[in-house]
Amino acid sequence: MMNTQLWHGHVMTKTLAVVGCAALVLTVTGTTAQARAHDTARETLAAGDGWASYGTGTTGGAAADAAHVHTVTDWAGFKAALAAGGSAPKIIKVKGTIDAVSEGCDSLAAPGYDFDAYLAKYSPEAWGLDTDLSAEPDDSPEGLRRASAAQQDQTIKANVPANTTIIGIGRDAGFKGASLQIKGVDNVIVRNLTFESPVDCFPQWDPTDGDKGNWNSEYDTAVVYGSSHVWLDHNTFTDGSHPDSAAPTYFGMLYQQHDGELDIVRGANHVTASWNVFTEHDKTILIGNSDSESTAAGDRGKLKVTFHHNLFSNLVERAPRVRFGQVDSYNNHFVANGDYGYSFGIGKESQLVAEHNAFTLPAGISAAKVLKRWNVSPLTAADNYVNGRPTDLIAVHNAEIPAETLESGAGWTPTLRTKVDPTRKVPAIVDRGAGAGRIC
Repeated sequence: MMNTQLWHGHVMTKTLAVVGCAALVLTVTGTTAQARAHDTARETLAAGDGWASYGTGTTGGAAADAAHVHTVTDWAGFKAALAAGGSAPKIIKVKGTIDAVSEGCDSLAAPGYDFDAYLAKYSPEAWGLDTDLSAEPDDSPEGLRRASAAQQDQTIKANVPANTTIIGIGRDAGFKGASLQIKGVDNVIVRNLTFESPVDCFPQWDPTDGDKGNWNSEYDTAVVYGSSHVWLDHNTFTDGSHPDSAAPTYFGMLYQQHDGELDIVRGANHVTASWNVFTEHDKTILIGNSDSESTAAGDRGKLKVTFHHNLFSNLVERAPRVRFGQVDSYNNHFVANGDYGYSFGIGKESQLVAEHNAFTLPAGISAAKVLKRWNVSPLTAADNYVNGRPTDLIAVHNAEIPAETLESGAGWTPTLRTKVDPTRKVPAIVDRGAGAGRIC
């Protein structure tokens, strides 16, 4: 903080430390004082800070006039604020935790829907495992489930327009049970929010999925779909009060009620995810959602994403799984538990650069599991540390899993990076600074 005082007719200036979330600039000249609080809601992505800074950069709603600055405390108010003013620059400040399904799953069920009747009709003993449920009529248990799911879909999804900043106020702002849809727009900022993953109230049983059938769920916490210039910063993504470990099993399979925490798909491009926490989840981040040629046509040359200074903690897989995109992942900290599957999924035509990252793995979990090959796509993986020691992730993978040999060399060199911290310091830096509540 700059403090300017008059002393014997001269101007004396001294600098004081700024404490707290917002810097206060105070200038005193004679008897006139002017104060201006720094507004984090109008912050924009710095030049060179990952792929979202490319080209026009990412400013969100920084240019919003007073009429397009909203403070919201409930789900209806949030959706109304999103819709107000179309794509004019807007800032939406979220205060407290907003529950998108505050009245519970029962409030979304179609008349006549009965889960016990669903289980009775479609059990493997009664239905078998050879026929899916797509042809079931509207008045069947599956038809009523579809109607219930449609109601939830309409209720919990919120469409974010272009030129928008959504930011949490204070340390406890966020959403529970919501699905943020950043779809077909440009220039969006999402910061300082805790997202508790939406729970699919009406998962579908698919008897033909695998040898034993499976439960399939919908609703990602946040979806970047065909959008560009998106900055996600200092957020926390978690399963919260509904972890998979507490989910029941039906027909011998986990009753899966979660999808992804963050999906970047369908030609999305120029995204930066910085200083976030992704925790307590299974299928975490998907970049590119299909190998199919029809999807690939829209994904090739896009899906350019940067991850830096994120904490990936107690996850099973997909941190991220990559198809097609040029993905730069640096200075992230990955902390695994006994459920760990892998961190980086190497998918079709992916061009992943994973450098200067730190991995904390428990005893019995090999560094060979950090990389998972889904398709043959070269990657760059340099200067990564595992449990405090430099580790060649590709070499250890190939030595222990020779049937899935990985090739080195992604074919490109990232240039859109701010300061790259020394890898051995990454755990302390990221653990101290990542997640919601660290900016105000």
